[in-house]
Amino acid sequence: MAVLPSIVASMIAMSAIIAIRYLLSSGGFALATRVARPGLYTGQQRQIRREIGWSLASAFVYGAPAGLVAWGWQAKGWTLIYADPRALPLWYLPVSVVLYLVLHDAWFYWTHRLMHRPRWFRIAHAVHHESRPPTAWAAMNFHLIEAVTGAIVIPLLVFVIPIHVAALGVVLAIMTIMGVSNHMGWEMFPRWIVQGPAGKWLITATHHQRHHERYLCNFGLYFRFWDRLCGTDGGLGTLPARTK
Repeated sequence: MAVLPSIVASMIAMSAIIAIRYLLSSGGFALATRVARPGLYTGQQRQIRREIGWSLASAFVYGAPAGLVAWGWQAKGWTLIYADPRALPLWYLPVSVVLYLVLHDAWFYWTHRLMHRPRWFRIAHAVHHESRPPTAWAAMNFHLIEAVTGAIVIPLLVFVIPIHVAALGVVLAIMTIMGVSNHMGWEMFPRWIVQGPAGKWLITATHHQRHHERYLCNFGLYFRFWDRLCGTDGGLGTLPARTK
């Protein structure tokens, strides 16, 4: 098989997988919202259609580098993704997951802050903030320029930091769940987590809601570390918790 067609086929396949992952994850959380918070998305049908449209377009942006990585791993062995669990010590599996999440969080924080500079906000990030308030369908609701900044970070990391294919799957699952749940408009974690010691460092929907309320705070993705360090932590937003 010629190289270019096989790369393109890999990109298309990954784009389709990411689009399906988005529809299943956002659709699942949207269904959970209908059960847990009936009527929460009432009157937002037009907004939801827009969120789905931009998200599916973003899925194809994400699929391009992901497809290149998949092709490079399988056909050329270019990446540092490995499948043999004995290739590196077992203790490295959770370490690699945490390392990827920490680095991804740092990348997201700084690119997110960049997207809030007036010029970049007007050009790209305003698309995401048109969702007022966001719904579970808004997780990938990005302008294509912003989608590029989000699409390249994990594919770049697999070329420089070894990771087992299963550990990479865990990273992608956490990224998907956090992205969807942080936008769905209600807090799925109980208050004792959100307002307890863990909540001081981990981002949940209540923390990210404050970003959508005030815009210039709470820029992180997984952790509150950078927000606290840089003085941009705006505390918690106004969302109902799942339990007391």
